[in-house]
Amino acid sequence: MAKVSTADAISQPRLLAIEPATICIAVLFAVVAFLVLTPLLLLLVGSFQLARPGEAPVYGLAGWRRAFSDPSILEALWNTVSLAVVRQSIALVIGVLLSWLIARTDLPWKKALEFMFWISFFLPPLPVALGWILLLDGKFGLVNQWLQTLPFVGGPIFNIYSYWGIVWVHMTTSLGVKVLLLAPAFRNLDASLEESARSCGANPVVTLIRIVIPLMMPAILVSTVLGLIRSMEAFEIELLLGVPIGLFVYSTKIRDLVAYEPPEYAPATALGSIFLVLLMVMVALQRSYLGQRLYRTVTGRGFSTNPTSLGRWRWPIFSVVALIAFSVTVVPLMVLLMGTFMRAFGYFNIPRPWTIENWQRVLADPSLIKSLWNTLIVGLGTAISGAAIYALIAYVVVRRQFKGKAVLDFISWLPWAIPGILMGLALLWTVFETRVLLPLYGSVYLLIIALFIKSMPFGVQIAKGVLVQLGPELEEAARISGGSWLQCYRRVLIPLLTPTFIVVGLLGFISAARDISTVVLLGSSQSRTMALLALDYAFGGQFERGAVVAFLTSLVVIVIALIAHVVGSKVGIGGHR
Repeated sequence: MAKVSTADAISQPRLLAIEPATICIAVLFAVVAFLVLTPLLLLLVGSFQLARPGEAPVYGLAGWRRAFSDPSILEALWNTVSLAVVRQSIALVIGVLLSWLIARTDLPWKKALEFMFWISFFLPPLPVALGWILLLDGKFGLVNQWLQTLPFVGGPIFNIYSYWGIVWVHMTTSLGVKVLLLAPAFRNLDASLEESARSCGANPVVTLIRIVIPLMMPAILVSTVLGLIRSMEAFEIELLLGVPIGLFVYSTKIRDLVAYEPPEYAPATALGSIFLVLLMVMVALQRSYLGQRLYRTVTGRGFSTNPTSLGRWRWPIFSVVALIAFSVTVVPLMVLLMGTFMRAFGYFNIPRPWTIENWQRVLADPSLIKSLWNTLIVGLGTAISGAAIYALIAYVVVRRQFKGKAVLDFISWLPWAIPGILMGLALLWTVFETRVLLPLYGSVYLLIIALFIKSMPFGVQIAKGVLVQLGPELEEAARISGGSWLQCYRRVLIPLLTPTFIVVGLLGFISAARDISTVVLLGSSQSRTMALLALDYAFGGQFERGAVVAFLTSLVVIVIALIAHVVGSKVGIGGHR
């Protein structure tokens, strides 16, 4: 009989005794890395691919040469950067001021105002753009018509179909995210710092500029970077307002290249790769800047949250803030609702301008029923898969100790830095390059995958925030009683995290209902959601039908957002103090 050494006898059980937790973490890591990194890597490789999908690979630099030599592509690059910087600069100044007023002063009705900006964060950009078209169109816009009744106004003053029209619409859609990110940070700032400045004779404006803003730089920088990323992923506003006047940005240019016959994938993927590299550099600089600095403005010693008094300016400032809040939420939606009843979109002076035929035709259109069904499937698919997987990722990152935890955390955050159109292009190329995934092309399942990836950072961060607040004592007690980590997660944490699952799922559904840029290259006539149907109507010139579908989409998003707000407030997510 052969002798078995002691080392062999010990090593064999170790090989067989791999913990289920290790296997689960490895599988989770592999799935997340595959879903996030594979499309981006294939996008970079695809930028050198000259052959069409399905043909034998031919590699070269023609796509990159086209990207750097085509004047229209270079112009689109410049327009993208220019628009992003200009509108974010304006929105940042206004957003910082609004956040400070809401969080640090005695402004009346602060909770209501902050809630309105919270709602504006979730509003789809397309309905907002359609509403502003009715107001600021150079020919028939209501504001221009009202102004032209004045004796000293000889023609239209505003034109929404312009560079500054795009800046304006985007600025109104950007203020919500600024307030959402900055107001909590302002609220957690120790008011004793401001009180000390005022005791030295500084007025509130000087205190804001000299004391508060420097302390808020980390939050402001995060808001700026995320705002730039959101600006660069903008699609539908530029498509509606820019393309008709020949103003392209990189997202609409990518769509234009892919829509060619035959599609020009090489320059499209090269253009996408350029922006991918730029965004990665931007994110790396941001993380390096924050990592080199230590900020501590909330301490356990004499923390004060006394608001700054606005004095006699309290109500005038409230009027201005309320006007801004209504302008980014109520005004465009109410005007859009009016537009749904117009016989000819925007033409108020024709005989019998009002009709209900638009609603009758849209509600009887099989395309609406199909898109509604697709929206439900995509929304529920994203919500259910997201609620389950995002919470598991958060649990592994927060509770488990293993090599590569920081890498998993970074990968789960990475889609936040990838514009939607770029993620869609990367997934499109992945489907073409991996033949096994080709049956997914044009299906709702590919849309679910895309939106699952895009919503991952938001869902994981919410779940992480809740897990950090839960002490590990209950899990430790369960393990002492003999429960495995999976049993602890299933029997202890899942019941505690159920409200969080609901919130994350609802936010995933909202993303599926409102997102256009991520899925515009992936959808087909059989899989398009209500948002895509509204875009097809509007871009095809059927603004009346597009307004109806866009308004219905907004209602769905607002209702789901309100439910998420109520549930989230009960578990400390998104509540206002």
